[in-house]
Amino acid sequence: MEAGKVRVKASFRLGTETHSAQAPNKEVLSEELVSFKEDIMIILKDYITRHNVPNEVPEPDEISSDEDDEESPDEGTPPKSKKRK
Repeated sequence: MEAGKVRVKASFRLGTETHSAQAPNKEVLSEELVSFKEDIMIILKDYITRHNVPNEVPEPDEISSDEDDEESPDEGTPPKSKKRK
């Protein structure tokens, strides 16, 4: 590995804020990634705390099950056709 060369870095936006992070140079790439993940998690935690974003976000399964409740209970049976005279 070249001395001083950054192998892991990223820039990202959260709302109107732009953030960047880079991993410190270490011998093993996996160690750099672990450190990088920790830095990103700190940034996300600070953002959530600052903007008071709810801690619990509903899972996609929970959202779709709520929508399913609104449909008719006879979903499995085909609709009856109207007879015309």
